[in-house]
Amino acid sequence: MPHFLLGFSHSAFLFTILFSEANSEDATMANTMVIQQPKPFVQAITSNQWSSEICDCTKDMSSCCLAFWCFPCFACITAREAGECLCLPLLDGFGLIPAATMSLRVGIRQRYGIEGTMCNDCVYSFFCGPCTWCQMSREMKTRLQPVTLINPHVR
Repeated sequence: MPHFLLGFSHSAFLFTILFSEANSEDATMANTMVIQQPKPFVQAITSNQWSSEICDCTKDMSSCCLAFWCFPCFACITAREAGECLCLPLLDGFGLIPAATMSLRVGIRQRYGIEGTMCNDCVYSFFCGPCTWCQMSREMKTRLQPVTLINPHVR
């Protein structure tokens, strides 16, 4: 037998073995029937409203207490969690209107698609500064919760 045919017959032999193993695996898979696919339960916040009101401090008492006892620290931590400069809230002390608080509140509203107006943001930032920062902190914590998949048919 010529040399090039030996290589061909060897390849054909390997192909036959691999093909027969693949067919036996396919036959095994074909005999396995899936009765019911798992249906994951996804819980996500997709509302166009704030998840908490401006004075809902009882929903996150630890943040509320930190804001009450050390507001500059709390505001700087919250700004950092929002992806802004750590010292951004300290700029609020240099003007009549707390521009940093207002701009961060507008940014969070836009990021999460929350309805509202700049006028409301200005009023909340000016008259309810610490409560506004607490609300922004709660919103980020609520919206950034990991998605939980729950399979109710675990056996």
